[in-house]
Amino acid sequence: MNKKNYSILICDDSTVLRKSLAYMAKEWGIETIWEATNGEEAVAQYLEHRPDLVFMDIVMPKKSGLEALTEIRAKDPSARVVMASSTGTKKNLMTAIDEGSLDFIQKPFDKQTVHTVLRRILKGELD
Repeated sequence: MNKKNYSILICDDSTVLRKSLAYMAKEWGIETIWEATNGEEAVAQYLEHRPDLVFMDIVMPKKSGLEALTEIRAKDPSARVVMASSTGTKKNLMTAIDEGSLDFIQKPFDKQTVHTVLRRILKGELD
C-alpha cells in the first residue's frame, strides 16, 4: 500500500476517539501508532518517537493541545501536526494555524475526512 511505514501519534483524552482514529490509520497501512491522553504525554511521546504525523485534540487535561503544539513545534519546527476539536472556535483555529498546525478537523470526523488529510500531508504516498 505505501512504501514507507509511516508513524502517527494520536493525542486525545477520549479513548473511543483515539481507538477509532487508530483503526482508520491501520486500514490505510499505518502500522506504527502511539497514543497520548493529555498534552504532557503528547509532548513526551513526540520527543521520544518523532512520528511522521500527530493528530492532536485541542481540549485535553494537564496541558491543552494548543500548548502541546507550541512546545512540540518549538523543539521541532518540522513537526507535522493536525489539530482536532469539537469546539472549533475561530480563535482556536487561528491559534492552531499561527502555531504551525497543518490542518484543523472538526470532531466528530469521518473516514473520508481523515483519509484526505492523511493523503495530503503525507504527500499522496498513502493509497
